[in-house]
Amino acid sequence: MSIQTELLQKIQTEAARIGVIGLGYVGLPLAVRAGRVGFGVLGFDVSEAKVGQINAGASYIGDVSSAEVAELREHGRIEATTDFRRLRACDVIVICVPTPLNITRDPDISFIERAAEDIARTLRSGQLVILESTTYPGTTEEVIQARLESTGLKVGEDVFVSFSPERIDPGQTNSKGWTVENTPKVVGGVTPGCTELAVAFYSHITSRVVPVSSPRVAELTKLFENIFRSVNIALVNELALLCDRMGLNVWEVVDAAATKPFGFMKFTPGPGLGGHCIPVDPFYLTWKAREFDLTTRFIELAGEINTQMPRHVHDLVARALNRHRKAINGARVVLLGVAYKPDVDDYRESPVFKVIELLEGDGAEVVTVDPHVAEFEDHHGRTFRTTPLSDALIEQADCVAIITDHSAFDYANVVARAPVIVDTRNATRNVAAGREKIVLL
Repeated sequence: MSIQTELLQKIQTEAARIGVIGLGYVGLPLAVRAGRVGFGVLGFDVSEAKVGQINAGASYIGDVSSAEVAELREHGRIEATTDFRRLRACDVIVICVPTPLNITRDPDISFIERAAEDIARTLRSGQLVILESTTYPGTTEEVIQARLESTGLKVGEDVFVSFSPERIDPGQTNSKGWTVENTPKVVGGVTPGCTELAVAFYSHITSRVVPVSSPRVAELTKLFENIFRSVNIALVNELALLCDRMGLNVWEVVDAAATKPFGFMKFTPGPGLGGHCIPVDPFYLTWKAREFDLTTRFIELAGEINTQMPRHVHDLVARALNRHRKAINGARVVLLGVAYKPDVDDYRESPVFKVIELLEGDGAEVVTVDPHVAEFEDHHGRTFRTTPLSDALIEQADCVAIITDHSAFDYANVVARAPVIVDTRNATRNVAAGREKIVLL
């Protein structure tokens, strides 16, 4: 029996042990799903706190309940560790580590490189390694394959390597029903055998697996998905800037256009991009494109427009304060929402960071409110604590700016009590009274 056939049988019978490196927004939901379908799962993370919580049967991710983790722990289906030497015991290893940008907005794949080193140190024949972390085309072969083959084992014969981009949308599990279980997975292996093994694994995880011809195709697929959103959001953000100068309501324009039943997809403007994917992924492709003497002008222009939106929010706050003959300097500005999207605790790359920086730079006293985020850290390493929302807080503010449209906020009450409101999400669209106090994006 060949090494590939033996591993395939382990996967098909759920006898394979699954290792997941990185137990964050991507890794933990995958680990829990793998455990629920019958695999034994060993999660790896450098955070002792995360490992301790999982082993205690607790979750720190909104899309995964503590009850699910506790049940898997009770049945011995999941365990977490900081000991990466135990990777040798895993038959399938899935890498779900962060891929941020560095200070010059170039790709930082150091977490992937570290994972590859950890795997290589204990590598044995008969293991399948899958990279899920978003990255530029070529990473799987140039980093993962190259490092594993430096041990003397051959990819496609002794060990197997594939790329399958994560498709996690934090906070959407309950609202739209898209979970790890029913979101299609794209898979591209270094060899046909690598693809076959990865498809076999993900066939247990999700209802549809889409094989493609190579890891590079799968890597670019992920980037394209998020660049598509980035470009269309940039278009509607630019429309918002134009509508502001023309004295038109961009939300009315977008809603009217959305009534067209064909040839139109609705995107909405906002205070800036947030989350790990959309603000970051386009720069992975523009960076890689330079290797091929191509400037991706369309993508880069979209990035420029989107990164200017927090400054537009700053200007709207200044305009709102000006209505009351107040300056930003010395004004108390309450920002509703820290998370990058409604009803989640995820504040990665949130536009609120830049809004705070710009307002404080002009002398404002900024207070943040978010029922889902008690404490957060900005890009400069400063730690902030949010303040509970109260009538007194709103009444004592010089301006309230809605950054994230959490459903927990009572927008009618906010409009009734605040002297002036900057609404960057059209969250007050159903509030009839006091509209003269609202400045819309």
